[in-house]
Amino acid sequence: MSIRNLELRARTVVEGFWHGLHRSPYHGFSVEFTEYRPYTPGDDPRYLDWKLAGRTDRYFIKKFEDETNLRCHLLVDLSRSMTFGSTGYSKADYSRTLAATLAWFLAQQGDATGLLTFDGAMREYLPARHRPGHLRQLMLALEKPAEGRSTDLTAPLRRIVELVRKRGMIVLISDLLAPIDRLASALGLLTASGHEVIIFQVLDPAELNFDFQTAARFEDLETGRDVFLEPAQARANYVRRFSAHLEALRETCQGLGILHVQVSSTHPLETVLFDFLKARADRGKVIRRRAAMT
Repeated sequence: MSIRNLELRARTVVEGFWHGLHRSPYHGFSVEFTEYRPYTPGDDPRYLDWKLAGRTDRYFIKKFEDETNLRCHLLVDLSRSMTFGSTGYSKADYSRTLAATLAWFLAQQGDATGLLTFDGAMREYLPARHRPGHLRQLMLALEKPAEGRSTDLTAPLRRIVELVRKRGMIVLISDLLAPIDRLASALGLLTASGHEVIIFQVLDPAELNFDFQTAARFEDLETGRDVFLEPAQARANYVRRFSAHLEALRETCQGLGILHVQVSSTHPLETVLFDFLKARADRGKVIRRRAAMT
C-alpha cells in the first residue's frame, strides 16, 4: 500500500504471487462477432476480413463482443463510509487496490474485465473488454476519489443487470454497511440473472474490534450525524449488533449461492487473490461435475 501508483501496486501483488493460467468454466463461451469497422494503420492484421476484402476491395476489421475465457465485472463501492480508515489508508484505498489487482491478473490471463464504481448512484462504467489500453483506462477510473454520501446498492446493481446481458462473473467489493433487506433485494437481482457472484466485504479493523479506548465524538460519514460515545459502555451493544448484521449477511449470501469473503483492510492482498482463484477453481469443479452427470 506504500506504492503510490495504483497500477504498479496491483502489478507487484500479481507478479509476486501467480504465474500461469487459470481454468474457466466459460472457456470459449462468448466469442461472438458483432460488427465491422474500417481498417486503419496500426490495427492488428489478424482481424482483417480477407473474404470481404476480396469482394469489395476494401479492408475491414472484425470487432468482437468478447474474445476471452471469462467476462468479469468489478463493482467497487466508493461511498463515504468507504473513506474510513484507522491504518493509514482507507477502506476505499484498499478496495481500489483489490479491484486493480484482480483486473491486472485477469488481463494477464486474457480475460475481459469491466468496472462499475458507485456510491448513491453509478459513477463510472467500463464494459468488460480485453483490448490494448483498456486496463489503463480501468486503472484511471479506479483512481478517482470517493465523493458520494449514502450507499445504495439497489440502483447500481439493477443497472449492471441491465447493462450486462450475458452471463459472467460479478465481483462486488464493498463494506456492505446497509440494511439487510435492501442488500438481499439488490443481490438477488444478480443471481437471478445467472451471474456467478463473489463478494469481498472490506472492513476496517476498528469496525471489527471497536477497540477505541477514550470517549470521543463519532461522525456518521454518510449522514454527517455526530454521536458522543463512551466506548466502554457502547462496545457490548455495538459488537452484538454488528455480529448480527454479519451473520444475517452470510445467511443471505448462502441462500442466494453467493460466495461471501470478509476481508480486513490489513489482510495481505496475495491471500485475497488466492481466495478469488480458489473460488474460480471450485466453481469450475462444480460445473464439470454437473456436465458429467448430464
